[in-house]
Amino acid sequence: MKWSYLCLLVAGLLPVVCAGIAKAGLKGYDNHNPRAWLAQVTGFRARANAAQANSFEAFPFFASGVLLALHAGVDPVRVDALAIAFVLARLGYIACYLADKATLRSLVWTVGMGCVVALHVGALLVG
Repeated sequence: MKWSYLCLLVAGLLPVVCAGIAKAGLKGYDNHNPRAWLAQVTGFRARANAAQANSFEAFPFFASGVLLALHAGVDPVRVDALAIAFVLARLGYIACYLADKATLRSLVWTVGMGCVVALHVGALLVG
């Protein structure tokens, strides 16, 4: 099993998880106009919505890194390790966002971005 494939699935679902956190349990959710409704939430719900947006933004760069690295012939164990580290960093990022730990969140974001850069650089060096 390529763990990197599973990580692509998990990373692709993280925005949905964040959206669920933002919307769950609050009365008055407007499914007819969810974006306008989410723009008005505050606290951890607003941070969950921001984490959702950032997760959508991070996913294409991560996915292309995994696919390019595998296509270029980077050692699959290395790709798997970087993909797992990225997903763990993203989970930490979301947790820090929800807990309003901005400095730690930025540090964890940097770790995740480093994993993605390493995937792309690996593809460049092998390919």
